[in-house]
Amino acid sequence: MITRLSKLLLLAAVALLDTLVVFNNLTDFDSNYQFVRHVLSMDSTFPGNRGMWRALTVPAMHLAFYITIIAWEIVTMILLWWGAVDLFRALRRPAARFNSAKRIPVLALTVSLLMWLVAFLSVGAEWFLMWQSHAWNGQEAAFRNFAVVGIVLLLLVQPETEGQP
Repeated sequence: MITRLSKLLLLAAVALLDTLVVFNNLTDFDSNYQFVRHVLSMDSTFPGNRGMWRALTVPAMHLAFYITIIAWEIVTMILLWWGAVDLFRALRRPAARFNSAKRIPVLALTVSLLMWLVAFLSVGAEWFLMWQSHAWNGQEAAFRNFAVVGIVLLLLVQPETEGQP
């Protein structure tokens, strides 16, 4: 039971984290919009780099990217809370039932991992060369989130067995 409770609590903690990310993006829209704008514009990358042809300087594109990120975060948040409720409902059920309740949480954590890996580490850091910026480099935060979510996913996918502590 303690292992199941651990999985549930860690999933709920990731759901809380994602909820706060969504809350911050919605209540302080401009702060993170500026981050997206600078990354896409590549205006703080190394001077004279040969990747500047990738820069997107159209404000509508910045807004589209940012709204897509927020929508992705909202979907992830909903899936995470849905998954936490499913795990809670299955907490005292047989192992097979608890294992089947992991479907939505696994999906939610995977969607979260994809956001940090694709949107931030691949597109932001590598395509738009975010790693070259001292002021607008979100790689460390993205990796931290990726690692936390990944660890929770690895724990969650461990199968339950009857009689497990």
